[in-house]
Amino acid sequence: MDELLINWQQKAREQQKANKQFLQKLQTKRGRGVEKLLPDLHEEAFTHVDCLKCAGCCKTISPRFKTPDIKRISKYLGMRESVFIETYLHLDEDGDYVVKSSPCPFLGADNYCSIYEARPGDCHNYPYTDSYEFFKRPNTTYLNSTICPAVYYVLERLKKEVKL
Repeated sequence: MDELLINWQQKAREQQKANKQFLQKLQTKRGRGVEKLLPDLHEEAFTHVDCLKCAGCCKTISPRFKTPDIKRISKYLGMRESVFIETYLHLDEDGDYVVKSSPCPFLGADNYCSIYEARPGDCHNYPYTDSYEFFKRPNTTYLNSTICPAVYYVLERLKKEVKL
C-alpha cells in the first residue's frame, strides 16, 4: 500500500474543511489545465487501490438510479420495472431513486456486485476522479474523499501538484 493511503480515512476526515476550500479554489483554475492532470492521477491511484478490498462506496452511499438504469437493471434481473423499484428503491429528498438501505443490496460478501454488467451510470463513473465532475461538485468530492481511498489519493496528489 502506498504510504499516502495509510490511515487515509482519518486523515480525510481531519482535512475535510481544508479539502473543501482547495476544491472550491480549483474550480476557478478550470481552463488552466488542472483538469488535464486527472486521468493520469486516476490511473496512478488505481495502481494502489483495489476496489474489491474496499467497497466503501457500495457500503455507505447509493448511486442515483435514472430511468435508463432502472430499465436496464430490471431487464437484467428479469423483473418488471415497478417490482424492481418497489423491492429495492425509494425516492430521496432530491427526487432521485436510490437504494432503500446500505450496504447496497447488490453487493456480495466478497465485495463483488451482482449486477455489475448492468450497474447504474453513477456506479460506472464513480469515483469521478478522471473527469471535471471531480471539481464541479466540491462538496461531493470532499465527502467522497472519506469514503473512497482513490478520491483521497487523487486529492492529495493534486494538492502537491497544483499550487494555489
